[in-house]
Amino acid sequence: MLKIYFTSDDVARTRIADGPDPLWELVLALQMLMPQRGDLLFAGWRSEAAGLLRRANLGPRLRLLLALTPNVGYFPDFLNPIDAMRGLEYGLEAIRRTGRETLRRDVGRLASTHRLPAETRDIAEGDPEVMAELTDSMRSCYEILVAPYRRSIESAIERDRAAKTAALAASGVEGMLSRLRPMVAWSLGELRVPSHRDQELHLDGRGLLLIPSYFCVSGPLTLLDPMLPPVLVYPVERQPDALPIRSRSNPAALSALIGTTRAAVLYVISTNPRTTDELARRVGISPATASEHASVLRRAGLITSYRDGHRMRHHPTQLGLALLNQTGDQSTKED
Repeated sequence: MLKIYFTSDDVARTRIADGPDPLWELVLALQMLMPQRGDLLFAGWRSEAAGLLRRANLGPRLRLLLALTPNVGYFPDFLNPIDAMRGLEYGLEAIRRTGRETLRRDVGRLASTHRLPAETRDIAEGDPEVMAELTDSMRSCYEILVAPYRRSIESAIERDRAAKTAALAASGVEGMLSRLRPMVAWSLGELRVPSHRDQELHLDGRGLLLIPSYFCVSGPLTLLDPMLPPVLVYPVERQPDALPIRSRSNPAALSALIGTTRAAVLYVISTNPRTTDELARRVGISPATASEHASVLRRAGLITSYRDGHRMRHHPTQLGLALLNQTGDQSTKED
């Protein structure tokens, strides 16, 4: 059982993430490639993803990633840096910057319970070329396993966040945490997760970041290292309108038309109305760059924007949505 201990400062600093963490979704999606308890809704996704991975021909790089992310027991903390909340590329850069001592410790812990391929020795030593190859492989797998399903993912997570935020507004942190039942139990400054391995986490005034996750099915998770920023990753409810359905949109075709980053900005706006700061975080770019791309899309008639207090919110227009759907239709014809 996981036991998380709160002080009054921790209660005040507990919050919920603004959206999905791309690296947690990637790691949990890699684990989902192997059947596990509670994953009945992912049978179609698993079959589709397996075929796409075969065509991608990632070979030993995929085998290494799967070895690093077993779906039972410990997997390395360094694969899930908090920087990923700012965007995928920020998270991958943090992985490449991981210190050798941390890499040796994390890989050593995994090796104590799992048989690992020889390549993990180079990861444990922090070889720059090997770390670059690792993050390139993670990016490739993200584009195959997670990115095409972002509409389903974000729909489920936005619904969950809305419910948690409403509970927070009505009943405070205790009310928000109560929405996690029966996965967790809260009592007298202690949060208990019965499904988790035995572990104790003292927040010591740092607060707790709740991260809703689409690909998490086995129950709430946290990092093993108590010195890392405290997080609790938990499964969201996946209703019929948020099943893992692959978007018809063809990122390559759209990127060729308007540019990779601008296509990503348009796609993120299409999943939900977004502020400029949210765009920056989801795409992994600076707020200034996000604002510039939004301005170009607005002038082209692909989005509309309006000011909400101090924030600018962006919506897709019918033309923008048609462009996304048109590239999807072309992709289907070419397949």
